[in-house]
Amino acid sequence: MQLTLSPIRGLPGSAATTISVDGDTLIVDGQSYNLSPVPEGGEAIAEGTDHPFIAPITRTAGEIHAALRVTLDDSAAPLQPDSPWLVSASGGPVSIPASRQNSEAPQ
Repeated sequence: MQLTLSPIRGLPGSAATTISVDGDTLIVDGQSYNLSPVPEGGEAIAEGTDHPFIAPITRTAGEIHAALRVTLDDSAAPLQPDSPWLVSASGGPVSIPASRQNSEAPQ
């Protein structure tokens, strides 16, 4: 699965988005999205507003391509690498490539 991640900074105390992949199922913040019905060469558009998708979902050469909005939590550094971020996921948890603040406390 090819994911395009578009980061936004959450409000103070907001949780970071979690993503996992299981075959053609994308799990975002505990919500499963079965993308297996997306046909080869076709696209699907998520309905409503209560989903993380920001563009049509497509399948090319058997692989799902999806663009998602992801929330960064308080541990994210103020300056982030240029986005969107492209991530390839074959299964399991997906790491969001955000830069993190230095967690070392001054001594």
